[in-house]
Amino acid sequence: MGQQKVQIELTREQALVFFEWLSRESETPGRLIFEDPAEQQALWVLEARLEKLLSEPFADNYREILAAARNKIRDNPDG
Repeated sequence: MGQQKVQIELTREQALVFFEWLSRESETPGRLIFEDPAEQQALWVLEARLEKLLSEPFADNYREILAAARNKIRDNPDG
């Protein structure tokens, strides 16, 4: 049986905010509690895939871009 794929649709802003959180959490071991190592591995895979898709984290003004994304989500949670 082949692997079944699941697609999740996020706005660019949601992807940026989620990527930032994942990156921050992966840099601080022990903050998150995992019931199984597979949970941590799944988060690492997601972080890596977002990193491949997003160019903003490498921009000189990333902090400003991230702040704007957070504000947009805070003001409109649906995107």
